Order: sequence, then C-alpha cells, then structure tokens
Amino acid sequence: MRSIAQRGGVVVLRSELNRLGSRSQLTRVLASLVRRKLLVRVSLGVYAKTKVNRFTGQRTPAASFETIAAETLRKLGIEVTHGKLAAEYNSGQSTQIPMLPVVNTGRRRISRNITIGSKKLLYERDSEECRAQ
Repeated sequence: MRSIAQRGGVVVLRSELNRLGSRSQLTRVLASLVRRKLLVRVSLGVYAKTKVNRFTGQRTPAASFETIAAETLRKLGIEVTHGKLAAEYNSGQSTQIPMLPVVNTGRRRISRNITIGSKKLLYERDSEECRAQ
C-alpha cells in the first residue's frame, strides 16, 4: 500500500507493481485492496486510488472519471483527442455540452474497456470522409 500511495497521480498499472512480488501474490493483494475499496479496478491491469468522500463517508475514486480515463490512456501510451461533439463544443460550433465521455482514436482501433461503476469510456474513429480531407 505504501508503494501505491507514494506514486504520483491516481492511476496505478499492475505492471508498475510487478517487482513487489510474484504474479499470484500481486493478484491476491490487488483483489484484497479492491474488496476493501482502497483501489477501484478501471480496466485489465489498471487500478485507481480511492479517497473518503467527506459528504457520504464512503470511499470513492480519488479523481473524476474523465481524469482517470485520460491518465490511464496516457500511461498506456494511447494517443487520443476529444470526440466530435466535445470538439464542436470547445470550438464554439455547438452550445450543447456532451454528456458521454467519448474520445477519438484516429485510425487506431482500441478494444480496451475503461469503466468505473456505470461510467464507460466510448471510442470513435476518424471516418473515411475526414481522412480524405
């Protein structure tokens, strides 16, 4: 737990902890930390730190879903940009605030599920029309 707490950021990759013990030991310890709600599982081999919510007293992820998803993709070396709707909102072309977390992966196809509770990161790829321009 000390090794996890000393790491910068909220996201912890399983591969960062490999030197701490054998594969089976690490599996048991991470499962125990998830059960005790000291960590939350985000994806395969990806965990996020938690903190106590001062209003409810329950443990919740230590950052917003969007922050955790962005940090996860950055640590995995996956380059993404804002989704089409978010890009339109940011450029002033639309006044509608996108409700779903969507990222554009360009031409890259990604099948990794990034979820916390009921929130799930969605992916969109560049269409053929965008590539031609």
